[in-house]
Amino acid sequence: MLYRQFKNKLFFWTVCLFSFLAVLPLVLILGYLLWQGVSALNWQFFTRLPQPLGEAGGGIANAIIGTGVLLSIAFALAVPWGLLAGIYLAENRRTGLADFARWCVEILQGMPSVVLGVVLYAWLVRPFRSFSALSGGAALGLMMLPVIVRTTEETFKMIPPALKEAALALGVPYYRTILRVLLPAGLSGIINGVLLSLARVVGETAPLLFTAFGSPFLSVNLFQPIESIPHLIFYYAASPYAQWHQLAWCASLVLVLGVLVLNLSAKLLSRRWRVRF
Repeated sequence: MLYRQFKNKLFFWTVCLFSFLAVLPLVLILGYLLWQGVSALNWQFFTRLPQPLGEAGGGIANAIIGTGVLLSIAFALAVPWGLLAGIYLAENRRTGLADFARWCVEILQGMPSVVLGVVLYAWLVRPFRSFSALSGGAALGLMMLPVIVRTTEETFKMIPPALKEAALALGVPYYRTILRVLLPAGLSGIINGVLLSLARVVGETAPLLFTAFGSPFLSVNLFQPIESIPHLIFYYAASPYAQWHQLAWCASLVLVLGVLVLNLSAKLLSRRWRVRF
């Protein structure tokens, strides 16, 4: 009896130790970002453009707005196609086309982001002879697509088949059953997938180096280069100027907090959806 209790406590404290070691890097990163970046956070940081070297103040308003534009383009491109593909895969699970599409989605999900950036550079930047917000948003949308497809498919698989059978038995057309019964039932799970996909791409830098490129000006023109928070961090952190280093630390803190908010929102929606079904 004593030996079994000893093994039980040993296993329990071993699990606690490794859980603590798994969380420790996140705590250290957040603590270091807070130490380096929180001192310079102020209202001007969010509302003003970067100042020339030697002038005090300045902010990253162009990067914040540019990131919002890029994510909006990616959302508009990825969500409709991801929903349609996920619904098709869930409703046609054993067809050859569905197996091939699922295999393509898995490969796309594992493809390095820098490769997608190079591909979008060849598809959109070189033909138009200019970096642009549209090409950057397309690159991010291509990265979001696999997550939305797989999440939509798995969400539809978890919906009770009785909902679909009841709607069809009442004479509801198939397309209205999908749009008015199954889609609202799985809305929380689908929103969870969209938020996770946004959290995945919001910090990507490599594809934006080949597409959106960056700009020191405030611009919302979809056919011109545009700044983003990840690119600003990359550019400022590699510079030799202490003023830009401070802005890079502050921008890193804002970016990490944004990713945490998206992930926590996805977790809360996922838990609510599990309770519902």
